[in-house]
Amino acid sequence: QVQLVESGGGLVQAGGSLRLACAASGGTFSSYDMGWFRQAPGKAREFVAAIRRSDGGTYYADSAKGRFTISRDNAKNTMYLQMNSLKPEDTAVYSCAAGVYRGSYAYSNGRMYTLWGQGTQVTVSS
Repeated sequence: QVQLVESGGGLVQAGGSLRLACAASGGTFSSYDMGWFRQAPGKAREFVAAIRRSDGGTYYADSAKGRFTISRDNAKNTMYLQMNSLKPEDTAVYSCAAGVYRGSYAYSNGRMYTLWGQGTQVTVSS
């Protein structure tokens, strides 16, 4: 079973950048579709970005488009989220997730994913 561990979170000023990483171990990383989600205090978890296992195709939430870039390195069993032009509203716990798309749920739906990391805190100060 794949285990997921996030890293790269921290405190950054508005306008700054961070790169999150999600390292997978214990399974075949390349066989999973991967996603990033975030949850701010008092708010529901929300989709950020996803990347397909088949061809590396990507999906983004409107809030992430043009600022965030998701990528994966199957040789390193790692997925990344490059976040630029960060805003205070990006403050949240960011979690990575792994699953296999079968058509029942969209890539943006957390129910598509069966494995989750514990999350990494991102705090953007104004």
